[in-house]
Amino acid sequence: MDKGNSTLLIIEDDEGLQKQLKWHFSEDYEVHCASDYDSAIEALRLHEPSVVIQDLGLPPHEDDVVEGFRTMQQILRLSRQTKIIVVTGSQGTEHALRAVSMGAYDFYPKPINTQVLDLIVNRAFQMHNLEKQNKSLLQQEPSPLTGLVTSHPTMLNICYKLEKIANTDVTCLLHGESGTGKEIFARAIHELSPRKDGPFVAINCAAIPDSLIESELFGHEKGSFTGADKRTIGKIESAQDGTLFLDELGDMPLSAQSKLLRFIQERVIERIGGRVEIPVNIRIVCATNKNLEQMVSRETFREDLYFRISEIVVNIPPLRDRGEDKLLLSRFFLNQFVSEYNRDIVNFDETAIAAIDAYSWPGNVRELISKVKNAVVMTDGKFITSIDIGLEEVGELALNLKHVRESAERTAIMKALTITEGKITATARLLGVTRPTLYDLLKRHGIKKDNKSKSQIVEKLVANAH
Repeated sequence: MDKGNSTLLIIEDDEGLQKQLKWHFSEDYEVHCASDYDSAIEALRLHEPSVVIQDLGLPPHEDDVVEGFRTMQQILRLSRQTKIIVVTGSQGTEHALRAVSMGAYDFYPKPINTQVLDLIVNRAFQMHNLEKQNKSLLQQEPSPLTGLVTSHPTMLNICYKLEKIANTDVTCLLHGESGTGKEIFARAIHELSPRKDGPFVAINCAAIPDSLIESELFGHEKGSFTGADKRTIGKIESAQDGTLFLDELGDMPLSAQSKLLRFIQERVIERIGGRVEIPVNIRIVCATNKNLEQMVSRETFREDLYFRISEIVVNIPPLRDRGEDKLLLSRFFLNQFVSEYNRDIVNFDETAIAAIDAYSWPGNVRELISKVKNAVVMTDGKFITSIDIGLEEVGELALNLKHVRESAERTAIMKALTITEGKITATARLLGVTRPTLYDLLKRHGIKKDNKSKSQIVEKLVANAH
């Protein structure tokens, strides 16, 4: 572990316990100790710890929590991002809950079980590092890609692809589920292109009635139809020297598709009711959440238009497939809305973090923005819970690497035993280990191998897996 980025401060006046904790954590973290308010604040300023383990009973009033709370509050004032784990007496639950409500990350009762405390400290460092990474994103110089908060490899590759696409005038098709941020990508292409000083004009093809779509796109002359009491410039013409963004293109009716194809081929338009061809110099970016290839095969989308608008296709993954982006984006929008609405909210609590990570986000980033904004406006506490954000509580977020590895290892063994119908030699070969190693693994994970029939073995393994 990189100790330079993993500094732990232990605030404990019991010299024996302080030495025990320092010895225990020194292998994984850079550990510093303090025993009272003054030494704690001095250590905080000098070492800038990411995580603090703090006893509430500090001198000169070891028998109460006054000095402990004063220390905790000053730490949070000086270093808002520091994660404080409060250690309390066995009867100190009320004080612990008060500490959490005031901004502490978590609490742990004495007597200390170092294995459990390991898990809490590890989670605290994980959360601190995640927030630090997100903060660096927020402090970057503004750019067309600023709105694309991500650490996922696929999304980063898309960002690099956008930069290359932007310097050309190729027609680009953005494909992704509703709410994945297709318009943000389209605006980024525009802002990165030589056309950035021209207009960016967006039109949602799904939001306009079929009877009006041609008028919206191409404009109309006065008197060309009932209600046309004046000349109106269409979206295509108004995007002159800029970018036209056609969102939800799959909902465009076939009649409008044919006219759009003609424009893309010839770069001229005629207003409805007009007789004059008007040249228009624009770049076209399209987006859809539908499978246009399937629509072509069903003849609900023109094949020739599809080939014209898909010179380059960018497939945007849904939020559920973007790993830790769910938490990065949640924190990004939390900071944004806390500032916008001037709320005194510190963070998400563990229930919210676990729920955000587990939820499938069918509405993608748009849904996440809505839920975070609602939680910031409505919550009464300093920490947003899973209930505040409108998600079902799912338990703790699995961040402990040891537990994750053990779970994955056991799952792999169970699957291999199922595939080989319980044959040890075949299972060991499939897993790439020796027979003795496999027997050790079976014992470690509590997986019993007996001499029952193959079908019974498979049934038992499947049952155990569940």
